[in-house]
Amino acid sequence: MRKTATAVLAAVSAGALALAGCAPTQPASDGPTTLTFWHGYTEADGDVLEQIVDDFNASQDEVVVKTEVKTWDVIDDTLLPALSADEGPEIVAMPAERMPVYADKGAFVDLGELYSSDENVAEIVPAAIDMVTADGTQFGVPTGFVPLSVFYNRTLFDAAGITEFPKTWDEWVNVATQLTVDENGDGTPEQYGLALPDHATVANGLWPSLFYGGGGDLVTDGEAVIDSPENVATLEYWSSAVATNKISPTGLDGIGADELFSSGKAAMHVGGPWMASISEANDIDYGIAAIPAGPEAQAASAIGVGMGITAQADDAQIAGAEAFFSYFFSEDVATEWSLGSGWPPLRGDIPATAVESNPVVASLTEIAATGRPLLPGVTASVDVLSAMDTATQKSLAGGDAGALLSDAQAEIEAALAG
Repeated sequence: MRKTATAVLAAVSAGALALAGCAPTQPASDGPTTLTFWHGYTEADGDVLEQIVDDFNASQDEVVVKTEVKTWDVIDDTLLPALSADEGPEIVAMPAERMPVYADKGAFVDLGELYSSDENVAEIVPAAIDMVTADGTQFGVPTGFVPLSVFYNRTLFDAAGITEFPKTWDEWVNVATQLTVDENGDGTPEQYGLALPDHATVANGLWPSLFYGGGGDLVTDGEAVIDSPENVATLEYWSSAVATNKISPTGLDGIGADELFSSGKAAMHVGGPWMASISEANDIDYGIAAIPAGPEAQAASAIGVGMGITAQADDAQIAGAEAFFSYFFSEDVATEWSLGSGWPPLRGDIPATAVESNPVVASLTEIAATGRPLLPGVTASVDVLSAMDTATQKSLAGGDAGALLSDAQAEIEAALAG
């Protein structure tokens, strides 16, 4: 049930005092405590978030949250300068892979006390908490956590007589081969079975997902592990599948893959919830399925967004922000956010039946257990992913997978040491 914000404020105020050393103390003033909240939700999810904020503000008279909508890039570019000038927000949301960078610079308040004391926050799924944790400290709360999944064109599947979605990599490649059509035999298919970007993938999570499936990873316990026999085998497998079966074009990036699928020229594409609206806008009759299992695991990199309390906040603002977070994760509000935003529930105790009225959310909720946070706590995530991109793109263009991953290992080691 939804807990009133007034009750939550009473519960978290004492905890906020313990965090006073993380933020400047400002004198109390008459009237409610005001919090500025930067976020980049601009579609239907933004409307839902604004309604939740309005409802929170109306539920009590001690805290007022005022939102400012900016693009995610603008938030990334301007947050630190704004905080340095004491003109930034007290609450900010951003893509989760960027949050460790700011946590490392001291931009966020430690939320460990909130996690240990608040009954709503305690229900957040552990993997989503991992993506807003660095060096054992929770510096944010998630606002979205969903594994990448395969969107597939039902019309093309039906035309090819394929009635079941593949469960393993070998089945996936076989189905993609059946769905690849080169009508004039010129070696360039008019229809591809799979849009498999080899670099700059949307949300950066496709290749980590494949490496997970093969039993590998990029960084483990702060150490580079991309150059492993498992990852070499994975990169060779998919490079061979593309070169031999022509199931996907090479040189494809994430945006190009989106466009290939939305134009009906690719039967399958790995993406996130945004592909539902893109498919509908292009009259694609789509289905959603989990990324098929590799030889070692079935896993997918999860897209995530988180929000944190900045070091600019004073004691009263920390208490108010924590009250808002607790309200946001109360059961009915968390359900409202899930249904309206298109993301699976962030609370582990919300069943799939609670969100079945939204078919996209219901489908993504069914596969949520396959999700793994991408590079949790790694501050050099941009450099890590850049090194990975170079290896995957050159491998699919015909390069030696082992040599390329060895080069990527050296680059990542240097980035992590820096």
